[in-house]
Amino acid sequence: MLIHVVSAGDSLWKIAHDYHTTANAINELNQLPNPNQLLIGQSLVIPSPYTSHRVRAGESLWSIAAQYGVTVHAIEQTNQLANPNLLDPGMSLIIPPIIHVVQPGETLMAISNRYGVSVQTIMIENHIENPNNITIGMQLIIPRKKLEIEVNAYTYQSNEAAVNTLNKIGQLLTYFSPFAYMIKEDGSLQPFDDQQMVEAAIVNNISPMLSITNFTSTEAGSNLSHVVLSSPELRETLINNVLQVMEEKGYTVLNVDFENVLPQDRENYNEFLQLCVDRLHPKGYLVSTALAPKTSVQQSGLLYEAHDYEEHGRIADFVILMTYEWGYRKGPPQAISPINQMRKVVEYALTVIPAEKIFLGFQIYARDWVVPHVQGQEAETFSPQEAIRRADQYGAPIQYNVTTQSPYFRYVNEQGVRHEVWFEDARSAQAKFDMVKQYHLRGVSYWALGFPYPQNWVLLDDNFTIKKLMP
Repeated sequence: MLIHVVSAGDSLWKIAHDYHTTANAINELNQLPNPNQLLIGQSLVIPSPYTSHRVRAGESLWSIAAQYGVTVHAIEQTNQLANPNLLDPGMSLIIPPIIHVVQPGETLMAISNRYGVSVQTIMIENHIENPNNITIGMQLIIPRKKLEIEVNAYTYQSNEAAVNTLNKIGQLLTYFSPFAYMIKEDGSLQPFDDQQMVEAAIVNNISPMLSITNFTSTEAGSNLSHVVLSSPELRETLINNVLQVMEEKGYTVLNVDFENVLPQDRENYNEFLQLCVDRLHPKGYLVSTALAPKTSVQQSGLLYEAHDYEEHGRIADFVILMTYEWGYRKGPPQAISPINQMRKVVEYALTVIPAEKIFLGFQIYARDWVVPHVQGQEAETFSPQEAIRRADQYGAPIQYNVTTQSPYFRYVNEQGVRHEVWFEDARSAQAKFDMVKQYHLRGVSYWALGFPYPQNWVLLDDNFTIKKLMP
Protein backbone atom coordinates (compact mmCIF):
# COMPACT_ATOMS: atom_id res chain seq x y z
CA MET A 1 0.00 0.00 0.00
CA LEU A 2 0.97 3.63 -0.55
CA ILE A 3 -0.35 6.82 0.99
CA HIS A 4 -1.18 9.78 -1.23
CA VAL A 5 -1.81 13.28 0.09
CA VAL A 6 -4.28 15.23 -2.02
CA SER A 7 -2.97 18.43 -3.58
CA ALA A 8 -4.59 21.16 -5.67
CA GLY A 9 -5.98 19.82 -8.95
CA ASP A 10 -6.24 16.21 -7.77
CA SER A 11 -9.34 14.18 -8.50
CA LEU A 12 -10.06 10.57 -7.66
CA TRP A 13 -9.85 9.68 -11.36
CA LYS A 14 -6.49 11.45 -11.78
CA ILE A 15 -4.99 9.81 -8.67
CA ALA A 16 -6.22 6.37 -9.80
CA HIS A 17 -4.69 6.95 -13.25
CA ASP A 18 -1.34 8.06 -11.77
CA TYR A 19 -1.12 4.93 -9.58
CA HIS A 20 -2.42 2.50 -12.23
CA THR A 21 -5.47 1.53 -10.23
CA THR A 22 -9.17 2.39 -10.27
CA ALA A 23 -11.21 5.10 -8.57
CA ASN A 24 -13.51 2.40 -7.22
CA ALA A 25 -10.59 0.55 -5.62
CA ILE A 26 -9.39 3.71 -3.84
CA ASN A 27 -12.90 4.60 -2.76
CA GLU A 28 -13.50 1.10 -1.40
CA LEU A 29 -10.34 1.14 0.74
CA ASN A 30 -10.94 4.63 2.14
CA GLN A 31 -14.77 4.64 2.19
CA LEU A 32 -14.73 8.30 1.21
CA PRO A 33 -17.64 10.38 2.53
CA ASN A 34 -17.60 12.36 -0.73
CA PRO A 35 -15.59 10.72 -3.55
CA ASN A 36 -16.34 13.64 -5.87
CA GLN A 37 -14.90 16.24 -3.52
CA LEU A 38 -11.39 15.58 -2.25
CA LEU A 39 -9.84 17.94 0.27
CA ILE A 40 -6.40 19.46 -0.05
CA GLY A 41 -4.23 17.70 2.54
CA GLN A 42 -6.50 14.65 2.78
CA SER A 43 -4.59 11.36 2.87
CA LEU A 44 -5.66 8.34 0.82
CA VAL A 45 -4.59 4.70 1.03
CA ILE A 46 -3.69 3.54 -2.47
CA PRO A 47 -3.79 -0.17 -3.43
CA SER A 48 -0.29 -0.90 -4.70
CA PRO A 49 2.41 -3.59 -4.55
CA TYR A 50 4.81 -0.76 -3.68
CA THR A 51 5.32 0.36 -0.10
CA SER A 52 6.80 3.39 1.62
CA HIS A 53 9.66 3.69 4.10
CA ARG A 54 10.45 6.65 6.32
CA VAL A 55 14.21 6.98 6.76
CA ARG A 56 15.50 6.81 10.33
CA ALA A 57 18.77 8.22 11.63
CA GLY A 58 21.72 5.95 10.83
CA GLU A 59 20.06 4.14 7.93
CA SER A 60 21.68 3.83 4.53
CA LEU A 61 20.25 2.91 1.15
CA TRP A 62 22.07 -0.42 1.42
CA SER A 63 20.55 -1.31 4.80
CA ILE A 64 17.07 -0.32 3.60
CA ALA A 65 17.46 -2.39 0.42
CA ALA A 66 18.52 -5.41 2.49
CA GLN A 67 15.56 -4.92 4.85
CA TYR A 68 13.07 -5.09 1.99
CA GLY A 69 14.84 -7.69 -0.16
CA VAL A 70 15.36 -5.45 -3.18
CA THR A 71 18.44 -3.95 -4.83
CA VAL A 72 19.88 -0.52 -4.16
CA HIS A 73 19.52 0.19 -7.86
CA ALA A 74 15.79 -0.59 -7.75
CA ILE A 75 15.24 1.93 -4.94
CA GLU A 76 17.40 4.52 -6.73
CA GLN A 77 15.40 4.11 -9.92
CA THR A 78 12.01 4.16 -8.26
CA ASN A 79 12.80 7.33 -6.28
CA GLN A 80 15.02 8.99 -8.92
CA LEU A 81 17.66 9.70 -6.29
CA ALA A 82 20.36 12.08 -7.45
CA ASN A 83 22.72 11.15 -4.62
CA PRO A 84 22.00 7.80 -2.87
CA ASN A 85 24.50 8.69 -0.14
CA LEU A 86 22.36 11.59 1.06
CA LEU A 87 19.40 10.27 3.01
CA ASP A 88 17.82 12.63 5.51
CA PRO A 89 15.97 11.27 8.58
CA GLY A 90 12.25 11.59 7.98
CA MET A 91 12.63 11.32 4.22
CA SER A 92 10.04 9.05 2.56
CA LEU A 93 11.19 6.42 0.05
CA ILE A 94 9.01 4.33 -2.24
CA ILE A 95 10.09 0.69 -2.07
CA PRO A 96 9.44 -1.42 -5.18
CA PRO A 97 7.98 -4.91 -4.83
CA ILE A 98 9.99 -8.11 -4.99
CA ILE A 99 9.58 -9.50 -8.53
CA HIS A 100 10.31 -13.13 -9.37
CA VAL A 101 10.60 -14.27 -12.97
CA VAL A 102 9.45 -17.88 -13.37
CA GLN A 103 12.24 -20.17 -14.59
CA PRO A 104 11.95 -23.47 -16.51
CA GLY A 105 10.80 -26.29 -14.22
CA GLU A 106 9.77 -24.02 -11.35
CA THR A 107 6.54 -24.61 -9.46
CA LEU A 108 4.60 -22.22 -7.31
CA MET A 109 5.44 -24.40 -4.32
CA ALA A 110 9.17 -24.11 -5.03
CA ILE A 111 8.88 -20.36 -5.38
CA SER A 112 6.91 -20.07 -2.15
CA ASN A 113 9.55 -22.12 -0.31
CA ARG A 114 12.31 -19.91 -1.68
CA TYR A 115 10.76 -16.71 -0.36
CA GLY A 116 9.14 -18.12 2.78
CA VAL A 117 5.59 -17.08 1.88
CA SER A 118 2.64 -19.35 1.25
CA VAL A 119 1.42 -20.45 -2.17
CA GLN A 120 -1.99 -19.01 -1.32
CA THR A 121 -0.49 -15.59 -0.55
CA ILE A 122 1.33 -15.49 -3.90
CA MET A 123 -1.81 -16.60 -5.72
CA ILE A 124 -3.92 -13.87 -4.11
CA GLU A 125 -1.33 -11.16 -4.79
CA ASN A 126 -1.04 -12.14 -8.47
CA HIS A 127 -4.70 -13.08 -9.08
CA ILE A 128 -3.78 -16.67 -9.93
CA GLU A 129 -6.72 -19.10 -9.84
CA ASN A 130 -4.83 -22.30 -10.70
CA PRO A 131 -1.44 -22.87 -8.97
CA ASN A 132 -0.35 -25.06 -11.90
CA ASN A 133 -1.05 -22.30 -14.38
CA ILE A 134 2.26 -20.42 -14.31
CA THR A 135 4.48 -20.02 -17.36
CA ILE A 136 8.18 -19.52 -18.00
CA GLY A 137 9.06 -15.82 -17.95
CA MET A 138 5.96 -14.88 -15.97
CA GLN A 139 6.64 -12.06 -13.50
CA LEU A 140 5.27 -12.71 -10.02
CA ILE A 141 4.98 -10.14 -7.24
CA ILE A 142 6.25 -11.79 -4.06
CA PRO A 143 4.51 -10.44 -0.94
CA ARG A 144 6.91 -9.61 1.85
CA LYS A 145 6.72 -11.49 5.14
CA LYS A 146 5.00 -9.31 7.72
CA LEU A 147 5.82 -8.89 11.38
CA GLU A 148 3.43 -10.92 13.55
CA ILE A 149 1.82 -8.93 16.36
CA GLU A 150 -1.09 -9.19 18.75
CA VAL A 151 -3.97 -6.70 18.61
CA ASN A 152 -6.44 -5.79 21.34
CA ALA A 153 -9.49 -3.55 21.10
CA TYR A 154 -11.58 -2.16 23.95
CA THR A 155 -15.21 -1.26 23.40
CA TYR A 156 -18.06 0.37 25.28
CA GLN A 157 -20.54 -0.38 22.49
CA SER A 158 -23.84 -2.13 23.04
CA ASN A 159 -23.99 -5.89 22.49
CA GLU A 160 -25.55 -5.50 19.03
CA ALA A 161 -23.12 -2.83 17.85
CA ALA A 162 -20.11 -4.73 19.20
CA VAL A 163 -21.22 -7.96 17.49
CA ASN A 164 -21.54 -6.11 14.16
CA THR A 165 -18.06 -4.62 14.57
CA LEU A 166 -16.50 -7.96 15.47
CA ASN A 167 -18.08 -9.62 12.45
CA LYS A 168 -16.50 -6.96 10.21
CA ILE A 169 -12.96 -6.71 11.60
CA GLY A 170 -12.63 -9.78 13.82
CA GLN A 171 -9.89 -11.27 11.64
CA LEU A 172 -7.66 -8.36 12.74
CA LEU A 173 -8.02 -8.85 16.51
CA THR A 174 -6.23 -11.15 18.94
CA TYR A 175 -8.10 -9.91 22.02
CA PHE A 176 -11.39 -8.14 22.61
CA SER A 177 -12.12 -6.19 25.81
CA PRO A 178 -15.64 -5.03 26.68
CA PHE A 179 -15.17 -2.04 28.97
CA ALA A 180 -15.57 -2.72 31.81
CA TYR A 181 -16.54 -4.59 34.96
CA MET A 182 -16.70 -2.03 37.76
CA ILE A 183 -15.31 -3.25 41.07
CA LYS A 184 -17.31 -2.57 44.25
CA GLU A 185 -16.18 -1.89 47.83
CA ASP A 186 -17.10 -5.40 48.95
CA GLY A 187 -14.89 -7.00 46.25
CA SER A 188 -17.82 -7.88 44.00
CA LEU A 189 -18.23 -6.87 40.37
CA GLN A 190 -21.06 -4.79 39.02
CA PRO A 191 -23.10 -6.93 36.56
CA PHE A 192 -22.32 -6.31 32.89
CA ASP A 193 -24.43 -7.34 29.88
CA ASP A 194 -21.62 -8.68 27.67
CA GLN A 195 -22.60 -12.26 26.85
CA GLN A 196 -23.48 -11.71 23.18
CA MET A 197 -20.31 -9.82 22.35
CA VAL A 198 -18.11 -12.33 24.18
CA GLU A 199 -19.74 -15.17 22.25
CA ALA A 200 -19.20 -13.25 18.98
CA ALA A 201 -15.53 -12.81 19.87
CA ILE A 202 -15.10 -16.54 20.41
CA VAL A 203 -16.87 -17.31 17.11
CA ASN A 204 -14.41 -14.97 15.38
CA ASN A 205 -11.40 -16.69 16.99
CA ILE A 206 -10.72 -13.73 19.28
CA SER A 207 -9.63 -14.19 22.90
CA PRO A 208 -12.07 -12.32 25.19
CA MET A 209 -10.26 -10.17 27.76
CA LEU A 210 -12.08 -9.30 31.00
CA SER A 211 -11.39 -5.68 31.90
CA ILE A 212 -11.94 -4.60 35.51
CA THR A 213 -11.77 -0.98 36.60
CA ASN A 214 -12.26 1.33 39.56
CA PHE A 215 -13.37 4.53 37.83
CA THR A 216 -16.23 5.99 35.81
CA SER A 217 -16.63 9.16 33.73
CA THR A 218 -17.76 10.94 36.91
CA GLU A 219 -15.83 9.16 39.68
CA ALA A 220 -12.02 9.00 39.93
CA GLY A 221 -12.20 5.79 41.97
CA SER A 222 -9.19 6.53 44.21
CA ASN A 223 -10.96 5.70 47.47
CA LEU A 224 -12.65 2.67 45.95
CA SER A 225 -9.35 1.18 44.83
CA HIS A 226 -7.84 1.97 48.24
CA VAL A 227 -10.59 0.08 50.09
CA VAL A 228 -10.08 -3.04 47.97
CA LEU A 229 -6.31 -2.98 47.43
CA SER A 230 -5.47 -2.31 51.08
CA SER A 231 -7.45 -5.33 52.31
CA PRO A 232 -6.00 -8.83 51.76
CA GLU A 233 -9.47 -10.29 52.33
CA LEU A 234 -11.12 -8.03 49.73
CA ARG A 235 -8.35 -8.72 47.22
CA GLU A 236 -9.07 -12.44 47.57
CA THR A 237 -12.80 -11.82 47.24
CA LEU A 238 -12.28 -9.77 44.09
CA ILE A 239 -10.11 -12.47 42.50
CA ASN A 240 -12.72 -15.11 43.32
CA ASN A 241 -15.41 -13.00 41.63
CA VAL A 242 -13.18 -12.39 38.61
CA LEU A 243 -12.57 -16.12 38.23
CA GLN A 244 -16.28 -16.84 38.46
CA VAL A 245 -17.08 -14.41 35.64
CA MET A 246 -14.23 -15.69 33.47
CA GLU A 247 -15.34 -19.29 33.84
CA GLU A 248 -19.03 -18.52 33.32
CA LYS A 249 -18.65 -16.32 30.25
CA GLY A 250 -15.57 -17.69 28.50
CA TYR A 251 -12.98 -14.99 29.16
CA THR A 252 -9.37 -16.15 28.79
CA VAL A 253 -7.43 -13.01 29.81
CA LEU A 254 -7.74 -10.53 32.68
CA ASN A 255 -6.97 -6.85 32.13
CA VAL A 256 -6.62 -4.74 35.28
CA ASP A 257 -7.27 -1.06 34.57
CA PHE A 258 -7.07 0.67 37.95
CA GLU A 259 -6.53 4.39 37.49
CA ASN A 260 -6.12 7.31 39.89
CA VAL A 261 -4.73 4.85 42.45
CA LEU A 262 -3.40 6.61 45.55
CA PRO A 263 0.43 6.73 45.71
CA GLN A 264 0.39 4.92 49.06
CA ASP A 265 -1.38 1.98 47.38
CA ARG A 266 1.46 1.37 44.91
CA GLU A 267 2.74 -1.76 46.69
CA ASN A 268 -0.80 -2.95 47.39
CA TYR A 269 -1.48 -2.73 43.66
CA ASN A 270 1.65 -4.73 42.87
CA GLU A 271 0.69 -7.38 45.42
CA PHE A 272 -2.79 -7.61 43.92
CA LEU A 273 -1.32 -8.20 40.45
CA GLN A 274 0.93 -10.94 41.81
CA LEU A 275 -2.11 -12.55 43.42
CA CYS A 276 -3.93 -12.38 40.07
CA VAL A 277 -1.07 -14.18 38.36
CA ASP A 278 -0.76 -16.78 41.12
CA ARG A 279 -4.47 -17.59 40.94
CA LEU A 280 -5.09 -17.30 37.17
CA HIS A 281 -1.96 -18.85 35.62
CA PRO A 282 -2.65 -22.37 36.98
CA LYS A 283 -6.01 -22.23 35.19
CA GLY A 284 -4.39 -21.23 31.89
CA TYR A 285 -5.47 -17.58 31.99
CA LEU A 286 -3.28 -14.57 31.14
CA VAL A 287 -3.03 -11.34 33.17
CA SER A 288 -2.45 -7.86 31.75
CA THR A 289 -2.59 -4.29 33.00
CA ALA A 290 -3.27 -0.85 31.56
CA LEU A 291 -0.60 1.73 32.39
CA ALA A 292 -0.81 5.52 32.42
CA PRO A 293 1.66 7.15 29.98
CA LYS A 294 4.74 7.73 32.15
CA THR A 295 8.05 9.04 30.83
CA SER A 296 10.15 8.49 33.96
CA VAL A 297 10.09 6.60 37.24
CA GLN A 298 9.92 9.90 39.15
CA GLN A 299 6.85 11.21 37.33
CA SER A 300 4.45 12.69 39.87
CA GLY A 301 0.68 12.92 39.84
CA LEU A 302 -2.30 10.76 40.81
CA LEU A 303 -2.41 9.09 37.39
CA TYR A 304 1.20 7.94 37.50
CA GLU A 305 2.74 7.32 40.90
CA ALA A 306 1.03 4.01 41.75
CA HIS A 307 1.68 2.61 38.27
CA ASP A 308 4.96 0.78 38.81
CA TYR A 309 6.19 0.07 35.28
CA GLU A 310 9.00 -2.23 36.34
CA GLU A 311 6.83 -4.39 38.63
CA HIS A 312 3.90 -4.53 36.21
CA GLY A 313 6.31 -5.57 33.49
CA ARG A 314 7.76 -8.28 35.71
CA ILE A 315 4.48 -9.64 37.06
CA ALA A 316 2.00 -9.36 34.18
CA ASP A 317 2.02 -11.29 30.92
CA PHE A 318 1.75 -8.00 29.05
CA VAL A 319 0.97 -4.32 29.62
CA ILE A 320 -1.03 -1.83 27.58
CA LEU A 321 0.43 1.68 27.46
CA MET A 322 -2.44 4.18 27.42
CA THR A 323 -0.61 6.48 25.00
CA TYR A 324 -3.53 8.74 24.20
CA GLU A 325 -5.63 11.57 25.61
CA TRP A 326 -3.06 14.36 25.44
CA GLY A 327 -5.86 16.08 23.53
CA TYR A 328 -8.27 15.71 26.47
CA ARG A 329 -11.94 16.45 25.78
CA LYS A 330 -12.05 19.08 28.56
CA GLY A 331 -8.64 20.56 27.78
CA PRO A 332 -7.35 22.82 25.00
CA PRO A 333 -7.19 21.56 21.39
CA GLN A 334 -4.15 19.48 20.49
CA ALA A 335 -3.20 16.12 19.02
CA ILE A 336 -4.88 13.29 20.93
CA SER A 337 -2.07 10.79 20.36
CA PRO A 338 1.04 12.83 19.44
CA ILE A 339 3.78 10.52 18.19
CA ASN A 340 6.55 12.54 19.88
CA GLN A 341 4.92 12.08 23.30
CA MET A 342 4.07 8.44 22.61
CA ARG A 343 7.72 7.80 21.75
CA LYS A 344 8.89 9.20 25.10
CA VAL A 345 6.56 6.81 26.93
CA VAL A 346 7.65 3.80 24.88
CA GLU A 347 11.33 4.57 25.29
CA TYR A 348 10.95 4.86 29.06
CA ALA A 349 8.89 1.67 29.21
CA LEU A 350 11.57 -0.21 27.30
CA THR A 351 14.12 0.57 30.01
CA VAL A 352 12.17 -1.56 32.52
CA ILE A 353 9.75 -3.76 30.50
CA PRO A 354 10.67 -6.23 27.74
CA ALA A 355 9.46 -5.15 24.30
CA GLU A 356 7.63 -8.46 23.88
CA LYS A 357 5.34 -7.45 26.78
CA ILE A 358 4.38 -3.98 25.51
CA PHE A 359 1.22 -2.98 23.62
CA LEU A 360 1.13 0.50 22.11
CA GLY A 361 -2.16 2.24 22.95
CA PHE A 362 -3.87 3.67 19.87
CA GLN A 363 -6.96 5.92 19.96
CA ILE A 364 -9.31 5.87 16.97
CA TYR A 365 -11.50 8.94 17.37
CA ALA A 366 -11.46 12.65 16.54
CA ARG A 367 -12.19 15.72 18.65
CA ASP A 368 -13.74 19.06 17.74
CA TRP A 369 -12.99 21.99 20.07
CA VAL A 370 -14.54 25.43 20.06
CA VAL A 371 -11.76 28.03 19.95
CA PRO A 372 -10.57 29.95 21.77
CA HIS A 373 -10.84 27.27 24.44
CA VAL A 374 -12.62 28.20 27.67
CA GLN A 375 -11.91 26.22 30.83
CA GLY A 376 -14.66 23.69 31.48
CA GLN A 377 -15.74 23.59 27.85
CA GLU A 378 -15.91 20.05 26.45
CA ALA A 379 -14.86 18.97 22.96
CA GLU A 380 -17.14 16.84 20.78
CA THR A 381 -15.84 13.32 20.11
CA PHE A 382 -16.57 11.45 16.88
CA SER A 383 -14.96 9.22 14.24
CA PRO A 384 -12.15 10.06 11.79
CA GLN A 385 -14.72 9.51 9.03
CA GLU A 386 -16.92 12.22 10.54
CA ALA A 387 -13.89 14.51 10.72
CA ILE A 388 -13.39 14.20 6.96
CA ARG A 389 -17.12 14.70 6.35
CA ARG A 390 -17.06 17.83 8.51
CA ALA A 391 -13.98 19.21 6.78
CA ASP A 392 -15.74 18.64 3.46
CA GLN A 393 -18.91 20.35 4.74
CA TYR A 394 -17.00 23.51 5.62
CA GLY A 395 -14.41 23.35 2.81
CA ALA A 396 -11.54 23.17 5.31
CA PRO A 397 -8.13 22.05 4.00
CA ILE A 398 -6.42 19.36 6.06
CA GLN A 399 -3.17 20.35 7.73
CA TYR A 400 -0.58 17.98 9.20
CA ASN A 401 1.63 18.56 12.20
CA VAL A 402 4.94 16.84 11.49
CA THR A 403 6.12 16.84 15.12
CA THR A 404 3.03 15.07 16.44
CA GLN A 405 2.34 13.20 13.17
CA SER A 406 -1.30 14.23 13.47
CA PRO A 407 -3.78 15.82 11.02
CA TYR A 408 -6.03 18.74 11.97
CA PHE A 409 -8.15 21.48 10.44
CA ARG A 410 -10.01 24.63 11.41
CA TYR A 411 -13.41 25.88 10.32
CA VAL A 412 -16.07 28.45 11.11
CA ASN A 413 -19.64 27.16 11.44
CA GLU A 414 -22.89 28.79 10.31
CA GLN A 415 -23.13 30.75 13.58
CA GLY A 416 -19.67 32.22 13.08
CA VAL A 417 -18.11 30.05 15.82
CA ARG A 418 -14.53 28.93 15.21
CA HIS A 419 -13.60 25.26 15.65
CA GLU A 420 -10.39 23.19 15.65
CA VAL A 421 -10.47 19.45 14.91
CA TRP A 422 -7.69 16.91 15.57
CA PHE A 423 -8.11 13.40 14.22
CA GLU A 424 -6.33 10.33 12.81
CA ASP A 425 -5.65 9.52 9.16
CA ALA A 426 -3.57 7.11 7.08
CA ARG A 427 -0.32 8.99 7.78
CA SER A 428 -0.79 9.08 11.55
CA ALA A 429 -1.75 5.39 11.62
CA GLN A 430 1.32 4.43 9.60
CA ALA A 431 3.55 6.46 11.92
CA LYS A 432 2.28 4.43 14.89
CA PHE A 433 2.71 1.13 13.04
CA ASP A 434 6.27 2.15 12.15
CA MET A 435 6.99 2.70 15.84
CA VAL A 436 5.67 -0.78 16.70
CA LYS A 437 8.06 -2.21 14.11
CA GLN A 438 11.01 -0.05 15.15
CA TYR A 439 10.84 -1.15 18.79
CA HIS A 440 9.61 -4.72 18.09
CA LEU A 441 6.63 -4.26 20.40
CA ARG A 442 4.20 -7.06 21.17
CA GLY A 443 1.29 -5.27 19.56
CA VAL A 444 -1.35 -2.56 19.39
CA SER A 445 -4.34 -1.87 21.65
CA TYR A 446 -7.23 0.24 20.34
CA TRP A 447 -9.31 2.62 22.41
CA ALA A 448 -12.05 2.16 21.40
CA LEU A 449 -14.21 0.34 18.83
CA GLY A 450 -17.29 2.09 17.50
CA PHE A 451 -15.61 4.93 15.58
CA PRO A 452 -15.41 4.10 11.85
CA TYR A 453 -11.82 4.41 10.62
CA PRO A 454 -11.41 2.19 7.53
CA GLN A 455 -7.91 3.41 6.65
CA ASN A 456 -6.58 2.09 9.95
CA TRP A 457 -7.83 -1.46 9.40
CA VAL A 458 -6.56 -1.57 5.81
CA LEU A 459 -3.09 -0.44 6.92
CA LEU A 460 -3.04 -2.73 9.97
CA ASP A 461 -3.66 -5.69 7.68
CA ASP A 462 -1.04 -4.47 5.19
CA ASN A 463 1.65 -3.98 7.85
CA PHE A 464 1.21 -7.02 10.07
CA THR A 465 0.15 -10.61 10.44
CA ILE A 466 -2.30 -10.77 13.34
CA LYS A 467 -1.67 -13.56 15.83
CA LYS A 468 -4.62 -15.65 16.99
CA LEU A 469 -4.53 -17.55 20.32
CA MET A 470 -7.90 -19.31 20.34
CA PRO A 471 -7.77 -23.03 19.35
